[in-house]
Amino acid sequence: MSDILVPDGSYINSIIGEGTRFNGEFDLNGLLRVDGDFCGTVRTKGKVLIGKNGRAECTIYAGTVVVGGIVRGNIFADEKVVILSTGIVLGNVTSPRFIVEEGVIFNGNCRILQERKTKAAGDSSNVSRDQHTGKTVGTEEQSAAAETSTSSGRKPVPAST
Repeated sequence: MSDILVPDGSYINSIIGEGTRFNGEFDLNGLLRVDGDFCGTVRTKGKVLIGKNGRAECTIYAGTVVVGGIVRGNIFADEKVVILSTGIVLGNVTSPRFIVEEGVIFNGNCRILQERKTKAAGDSSNVSRDQHTGKTVGTEEQSAAAETSTSSGRKPVPAST
């Protein structure tokens, strides 16, 4: 199979095409595009693209996740999560950047985490800023403080882009 170039310069090296059903674990290097039905777990440092007709009932661990179809499950991204206007996400999202277009259906919790960067020399602390209060918090406090819910009635935290 030849690699397909996508607009940002990445190559799709794994595809679950329309009309295809796949169940299981998907560990890969590079980019996965799902245009069919997938059930299981995806692990990659690269990108996962769920196409407009794609349906995934899975847990996704990736660098970047772009959803144009339906994802039922949790998404953990090291870089960012983008939900396109045709996208539906029924599950929780954990990422340093969360971009949502108008018209999206999202039912779950979103945790915006500070991007992990290599620690500066001599910096052994594991703290960051709470996005709600601006206070410095440790890692145990981070997860509770940064969590927001779309169904709780609170105003959503603006996502960084």
